[in-house]
Amino acid sequence: MHDRERREVLVAGAGLLLVPWPALAAGKKPKKEELEVSPGEDLMREHGVLNRVLLIYEEISRRLDAGQDPHIEVLAAAGELIRRFIEGYHEKLEETELFPRFEKAGKLVDLVSVLRQQHAAGRAVTEEILKLAAPRTMGSAADRARLAGSLRGFVRMYRPHEAREDTVLFPAFHELVGQKEYERMGRQFEDREHELLGEAGFEKAVAEVARLEESLGIFDLAKFTPQ
Repeated sequence: MHDRERREVLVAGAGLLLVPWPALAAGKKPKKEELEVSPGEDLMREHGVLNRVLLIYEEISRRLDAGQDPHIEVLAAAGELIRRFIEGYHEKLEETELFPRFEKAGKLVDLVSVLRQQHAAGRAVTEEILKLAAPRTMGSAADRARLAGSLRGFVRMYRPHEAREDTVLFPAFHELVGQKEYERMGRQFEDREHELLGEAGFEKAVAEVARLEESLGIFDLAKFTPQ
């Protein structure tokens, strides 16, 4: 065997020795390290969960207006998801980690002020929705109309709210804190998610919203394609 071939064999053998024996015995590939999620990506994918709940709200408000069964239990679960995942985690993160930095730097302060006001308004609407998301409400035309109006109001506010954050606030935040701090905060956001929501908090929220969509028959993305 030539020296070059011998070196290649030795290198290949060394590579095999680096793999834990149980993994080889089970025929498994070594696990790859999880990719870190940046603060902007983290917040924007949470907006994806919010957007899917907004679709649920739109469908239920449509059913309420049409006198159809709105599946009130689905609405109650969706409202609780908003309160727990969006208001209790996502918005709190913005209010403690993003907004104060802009206010201290004197940047986008008018936008941040409106965003804070809308967070407070959204929580009030969520409480109204959860209060009305009960079987007794379905027997009252006035309560059904009131609930449908609350759902539409929530959707109308949060669509531009999240769009302004995605296109203005989050990009500016990256520039404001710099790359090193931005990366550190990405790890901090992940730790906070695990602390408040447990392991795989985002993935669980996605799975939950998917189940709610299926209950309403709006999970199939193809249904939204114009014919």
